[in-house]
Amino acid sequence: MHPSFTKAKIFASLALIIMTVAFTFPMVAFHGTLNKIDAGKVEEISPFSVFIWNLYNNDGRYKSVTTPKEAHNDLMKMIDTASEIGVASLPIWAVSLEAPNYPKEAFPEGIPVFFHFDGYSGEIHEMNTINHYVGMDPMWVGGHLERAIGAYALLLLTLFYILFIAYNNKIFTYAMLIPTSLPILFLADYSYWLYWFGHNLHDWGAFKIKPFMPTVFGDGKIAQFTTHSYPTIGFYMLVAISLLSLLAFFAKQKAMKESA
Repeated sequence: MHPSFTKAKIFASLALIIMTVAFTFPMVAFHGTLNKIDAGKVEEISPFSVFIWNLYNNDGRYKSVTTPKEAHNDLMKMIDTASEIGVASLPIWAVSLEAPNYPKEAFPEGIPVFFHFDGYSGEIHEMNTINHYVGMDPMWVGGHLERAIGAYALLLLTLFYILFIAYNNKIFTYAMLIPTSLPILFLADYSYWLYWFGHNLHDWGAFKIKPFMPTVFGDGKIAQFTTHSYPTIGFYMLVAISLLSLLAFFAKQKAMKESA
């Protein structure tokens, strides 16, 4: 076997492991759980989903300032205390707002919200309150399709990886270009929804502002709010997946060309 075939399989396997651990596994394990919590069907939540959420939230993730400390990292206690509950997968992008009416003593990290493939985490209720203040829809209005198909899309990518690793086929090789584009696809979708929210303001907002484009990357200003928008751990995992997939693609291309 050409050594580049082996390299391609190693690169693809590493990318698959990162994607599975960071995104696919927690997304599948926690799929539909927030809907059950919102519907008051707590008894229908599987112990496995609870275990996975607790496992992934024991990495020091942000918890709302309104969450009792004894409930941190314990899904059932957070449900009992009506605390803000985010999804289990790794957060990809972080946005926070600072304003005079949110003092550092009460909100040391401002009003942070974290964007995931399958939902949100952080100060979701407070952020939606701020959005309402300027006539912006709550966050859940956007990204319905993305949240609905996210887990299935990643499972399909998992299949592509398996086929790429198992077979030296040109079609499966080019399939590696899909996970290579994940960081760009996320940023494009994220930017679109920021534009949509900023240009679909309602008259019921207490504070009237002109349509605007929220800051995608960096620091910005909206009314009296200072905004911060930066990638977080999940985005760096996407970059790692992208680079490994690209290396796998080129290694397989080289091996197939030299073995022809």
